[in-house]
Amino acid sequence: MRRRELVTTFGTAAAVWPIAARAQQPSRIWRVGYLSPEPPTDLTRALFGAFRLRLQELGYVEGRNLIVDVRRADGGPARLAGLAAELVSLRPEVIVAVGTLATSAAQKATASIPIVMLPVTDPVGSGFVKSLAKPGGNITGLSIMAADLTAKCLELLLLVMPGATRIAVLMSANPVHASQLKEIRSLAPTWGLTVVPVTAVAEADLEGAFEKMGTEKCDGLIVLSDTRSPRRIVELAAKTRLPAIYQLSTFVRMGGLLSYSPDVVDLWRRGADYVDRVLKGAAPAEMPVEQPTKFVLHINLKTAKALGLTIPDSLLVRADEVIE
Repeated sequence: MRRRELVTTFGTAAAVWPIAARAQQPSRIWRVGYLSPEPPTDLTRALFGAFRLRLQELGYVEGRNLIVDVRRADGGPARLAGLAAELVSLRPEVIVAVGTLATSAAQKATASIPIVMLPVTDPVGSGFVKSLAKPGGNITGLSIMAADLTAKCLELLLLVMPGATRIAVLMSANPVHASQLKEIRSLAPTWGLTVVPVTAVAEADLEGAFEKMGTEKCDGLIVLSDTRSPRRIVELAAKTRLPAIYQLSTFVRMGGLLSYSPDVVDLWRRGADYVDRVLKGAAPAEMPVEQPTKFVLHINLKTAKALGLTIPDSLLVRADEVIE
């Protein structure tokens, strides 16, 4: 069964223009840069589609009064600096930077062009804004991290595995993962848990990471937010029969067990709202950074059955989507 189905056909959405937008006679053409560290995947295309669709709803039509210059690093963070500089040279009115690494590259490339981060885990700790309420510079946007997201992931995993004693935490090169690991470690004594941190910088490191989890006799796994190599991570979790919770729902649709995350489609749409406000003259320094308010829980019952797990009814009734 599926609840609150979020599937949208973004490919046809580009042909649907709001009546007001079609009637509008543009006085100028706006230029928006879009910088992402990720290659075009089903997930990244869907999110970019949500962003574009929201801009259309707000009256910005590509080929009429809007140009969107897209630069993707295809998973190679070292390319971001050059791509950010390339976007700056095009002199856009605003640059949308996806995630911490892209926002950092954009920040280093310009101190004058407004930057909308979309979204970042720890904007203050990463040095992008002075505070969430008053950013104080040329950067604003959205944060993906609610205060209790990591704690909630741990709680949900333990509801499925109440007897777990050793929990692995899979991290990447994402600089904010260290603070999330610290939070999990601070909570571990409450449940009598041992936390086993494992880092995989690249996809080639994943097999060794899961071997370590097996050697450490881990009972469950928390995969910290990352869009890289989801299918491979899900495959290895299934191969090693390791129950895992993820911070992106795409993992569950690929066969992962559980995910609890902000509604990322909503975040990308909110990012377009930020762009609209900047184009209308709002100053990033005075635009508070938003934290997520909508969260979604996804459960894959087929995967639970394969792992020999029973999902409590109390959890099933809370789920936004249950895949059978």
